[in-house]
Amino acid sequence: MHFYSGALVGPFILIAALTGALYALAPTIERVVYGDVITVEPGPAALPLSQQAAVARAAFPDLEMSGMRPAPTPDGSTRVYFTDRALGEDDRRAVFVDPYSGRVLGDEVSWFGSLPLSTWLDGLHRNLQLGEPGRIYSELAASWLSVIALGGLYLWFARSRTERRRARAGSLLTVDRRVTGRARTLNWHGATGVWVLAALLFLSATGITWSTYAGANFGAIQAALNSDTPELDTALAGSQTPAGTGEGHQGHGQMPEATERDAVGSIDFDQAVKAANDAGVTAPVEVDVPAEPGHAIGVTEVDLPYRLTSDAVAVDPATGTVTSAVDYWRDYPLVAKLTDWGIRGHMGNLFGLLNQFVLLCVAAGLLTVIVRGYRMWWQRRPTRGSDWAVGRPPLRGGIRRLHPAAVAGIVVATVALGWFLPLLGISLAAFLVVDLAIGAVKAHGVR
Repeated sequence: MHFYSGALVGPFILIAALTGALYALAPTIERVVYGDVITVEPGPAALPLSQQAAVARAAFPDLEMSGMRPAPTPDGSTRVYFTDRALGEDDRRAVFVDPYSGRVLGDEVSWFGSLPLSTWLDGLHRNLQLGEPGRIYSELAASWLSVIALGGLYLWFARSRTERRRARAGSLLTVDRRVTGRARTLNWHGATGVWVLAALLFLSATGITWSTYAGANFGAIQAALNSDTPELDTALAGSQTPAGTGEGHQGHGQMPEATERDAVGSIDFDQAVKAANDAGVTAPVEVDVPAEPGHAIGVTEVDLPYRLTSDAVAVDPATGTVTSAVDYWRDYPLVAKLTDWGIRGHMGNLFGLLNQFVLLCVAAGLLTVIVRGYRMWWQRRPTRGSDWAVGRPPLRGGIRRLHPAAVAGIVVATVALGWFLPLLGISLAAFLVVDLAIGAVKAHGVR
């Protein structure tokens, strides 16, 4: 299993490792690429947020303001978000404003708060820029990664134990530099795999949570356990539908333009942010403008290295009072917390530069394991005969040598794993069909 899955799925895992490492470094790279719009020269005092929003609205009068992200640091710019029908469904126009001078620095397309470079690298890692069909590659890699890693650990442990019984060096964590050839390659392959094993299991598990098919199964289990991420309630009690806004209020497009502009222009963003800060929602935050009448302003904490929370409050734009809140420690179920932390760690922003450095080291280690795995296969090839001969696979018949109870347990576990990880189940079935076909051909003496 380790041989076949490693040989056939290895390229997908290799690509996922390389693209994931690039994505983890994106925040650092963006400071250079977008330095002219995300950084400013600190001044004596920042302008009111409402005035900064007004400057951005004046620069893009044809767009509808949907929110803002106040400057997170003294040398950072403020982002004002606009809905732009020329962009994708989940994209927004981010306008960068100098909080001290009120000067518009530029604009970029933003996808869930990410700038174009991060968005492109995310798409490369997630689907190779091929859209939804391309996500099969990343889910296949995430589904098989833990299986291959655990299989390799078992084989490496068994080999080390055999070596110790023969009074030879058999360390799990170091390379025996006295050996050469394929044995040296195997040492590097096994020892490096052990060093990065925990990280590989973590990346596999967290990558599965937002995959297409296995992610849906994970979501269903999470919902059954009542462990979904809580949502902020922004509806204001006792609010009534203004006349002429249209039935259902499905967003800004159904509100008269003048009324909408007046409503956004009358919002005191400084008051909303202060109310959120007083309620425990600390900077950096993102402010969401009400999408329809009768709703409050949403103020939510955004990701910050070493911050484990994502608190949020709803603020009545008329009174500046908090109408509802989501307290991370109180309202998030344990599974939701672990999922949130896992995803942020997978993305490289949970622990900042340290997180990015660790992911880069893991990617380098995984690259070493995969390349040396293929090298071992090549070194195992026949030395006589065709120059195009490749490495021999392991001996067949391992299943037949097991106890029937062990075989039954393996079958049950495999079926359960294949249900939860559909792409693993489908590809494993394909492996078995090919293996049985090869066995049948050899049994009949066909060469």
